[in-house]
Amino acid sequence: MIEAIGLTSIPRKEQPPAVDNVSFEAHTGRVTALLGAPGAGKTTALRLMLELQRGRGITYFRGRPLHGIPHPAHEVGVLLGDVPGHPARSVRGHLRMLCAASGVPARRADEVLEAVGLVSLRDERLGALSRGMDRRLGLACALLPDPHTLVLDDPARGLAVGERRWLYDMLREHAAQGGTVLCSTADPKEAARFADHVVTLDGGRVVADQRAADFARTRLRPRVVVRSPHAARLSVLLAQRARSTQRSVEVVREGGNRLCVYGTTCAEVGETAFRNGIVVHQLADEVGDMGPGAGAGAETSTAQGPQPSSAAIDAQTGPDPEPVPAAALDPGPEPEFASPTLGPGPEPGFASPAPDPDPEPEFAPPAPGSSPEPEPPTPAPDPSPEPEPSAPAPVPVPEAAPAASTTLEPPQEAPADDTPQAAPSQQPTTPRPTTVALPPPVLVRPAPTPLRPVRYEIRRAAGVATGYIVGACVLAVSALTAVLLARIGHTPQPRLLAAWPAELPLPPAALGAGLLGALAFGDEFRHPALAVDRGTVPRRLGLLTAKLFVASLTALALAVLTVGCTAEVLYLVYGSELVALPADWPALSAGWLALVTGCAWAGALAAGVFRSTTAGLAAVVAVPLLVVPAVHKMTEGLSARGPVPFAGRLKGGLPPRWPFGGEQHLEALLRLLAQPVGGAMALSVLALLCAYAFTGLRSRVR
Repeated sequence: MIEAIGLTSIPRKEQPPAVDNVSFEAHTGRVTALLGAPGAGKTTALRLMLELQRGRGITYFRGRPLHGIPHPAHEVGVLLGDVPGHPARSVRGHLRMLCAASGVPARRADEVLEAVGLVSLRDERLGALSRGMDRRLGLACALLPDPHTLVLDDPARGLAVGERRWLYDMLREHAAQGGTVLCSTADPKEAARFADHVVTLDGGRVVADQRAADFARTRLRPRVVVRSPHAARLSVLLAQRARSTQRSVEVVREGGNRLCVYGTTCAEVGETAFRNGIVVHQLADEVGDMGPGAGAGAETSTAQGPQPSSAAIDAQTGPDPEPVPAAALDPGPEPEFASPTLGPGPEPGFASPAPDPDPEPEFAPPAPGSSPEPEPPTPAPDPSPEPEPSAPAPVPVPEAAPAASTTLEPPQEAPADDTPQAAPSQQPTTPRPTTVALPPPVLVRPAPTPLRPVRYEIRRAAGVATGYIVGACVLAVSALTAVLLARIGHTPQPRLLAAWPAELPLPPAALGAGLLGALAFGDEFRHPALAVDRGTVPRRLGLLTAKLFVASLTALALAVLTVGCTAEVLYLVYGSELVALPADWPALSAGWLALVTGCAWAGALAAGVFRSTTAGLAAVVAVPLLVVPAVHKMTEGLSARGPVPFAGRLKGGLPPRWPFGGEQHLEALLRLLAQPVGGAMALSVLALLCAYAFTGLRSRVR
């Protein structure tokens, strides 16, 4: 069950809030439709319910707010738009990746594919799916963790009739199995067909909350809308005419001066009003889905069923049972209303036909025997002693108190006791919307982190062909570069095996590893599969560790394959003299692997900080072009303090020897950092890691 209480959005500048104090319930086992025209506040209300937008209010899902549920995806399935998956990823691969993120077995992907009818398209790319198939995939993503509640924002938009019918049958089947379904739509006839309960929004407010049967009866039938200051008397006359002609006429009172008459025409209602001298301010034919107040009358008036005898209408219009003479009607002094509009009203839709503020106090139906003037009877009769506690005026109280006092002897204390008691009885109605009834604030819920981040990242990276294409291009360019360097000559063997010319800032393998690392976060921001409803990526330590781990594995594999490929090509072209194993191969191998891994880390961290693949690759290229000269200048300043340069002191290792050994590993690390690119890469990775942590903390503070 869903309980939404006091949902209110934050207004923008001088505009009213998109959603203002919206409260409703969606019961278990039912399909609830959130109905409203575009701009009525449906999407804003759903985002406030799901804690995706700041505002006020609270929403309970089976008694718990969403931020109090450990794994919200297992409780609420959400579909707020198209599926933002990578267009080159297959349908089955996308669902298996989301299975790892939700912590469910991979076989669940095949189960939901069969449930939504996408088994035949399991290997189809997401970019090739039609509109209907994309909606089926979105529903499959929402059903993947087997949630109890489904929240969908206009899921049938743009679908054909057959696809709509299939979608609504799926929603009703989920509700029949004990789930809760909340679905927004802009079509009232569609809402009456598939929903069990309809909540209507207009202008950010709830104007109707009724069962689907009542909604179809009061809003989806042709009717005649009448606005008159004597609506109660007109309803009695219409009932008498229907009784005399033995016709089924139903009159629904909506507001103080609005009537909706079913089973008749504008001509008959106009003739009845003209014969009896009743002023009519509006007379229009409408379909039941028109006007902001349509359907709201179920709470303030009673509707009559289509029976041959309309005697029940007399009981509804009790305030004015006696006819008032036509000569007593004064249609002149009524400036608040617009001129009478006879004829067809506004076009069918949700837009308000006219900005009518419903002036109930000025045109309330007159009591029997009272004058039909539009002014309310404000002066109260003084000689009547009965309505003593209900008289709000403070002046006549001390004079009427001695005459109607019961046991109080001092006449001066009685009004002092009565006046402070009468005032608080009316005060709670005024401060309620200002201080007491303010709903709690809605804080934006952080994006969920994958429950199995390493498995998720592996399936994300292996699900598209981008990584394989980048790897193949790196191997081909490295092999061609090595052959050209060997032909030119004067290239050291380590640079020859790494295919690293002296003119390039980085070898192709390092650039490829940096690009793959940047794609780890760049694809997430471009196609946010983890946070479909907010378009961002959760900055969590688990997800970052998984991405750095997978990027390291990819970089190591690329570095080893690059050296092996270039060595094999050089052996085939020039023989074995160019591929001899150097004497210091362990240190060279460690430096090579560290360089490629550092580039992958720098690309991943920079893409995570700046939310762009291009920014990640630019950070990798900036290390040798910008950071290395800066580090070189810093080391020159430190070298001026001693005879030996700072880089030479680092290469020399530690002067004292450790008693327990192991200093050779630290010396190797120092020699690696003494390299220009090695030290600059270490500093760059450390700076990017700090920047990533800072942005994560800043988002949490916000």
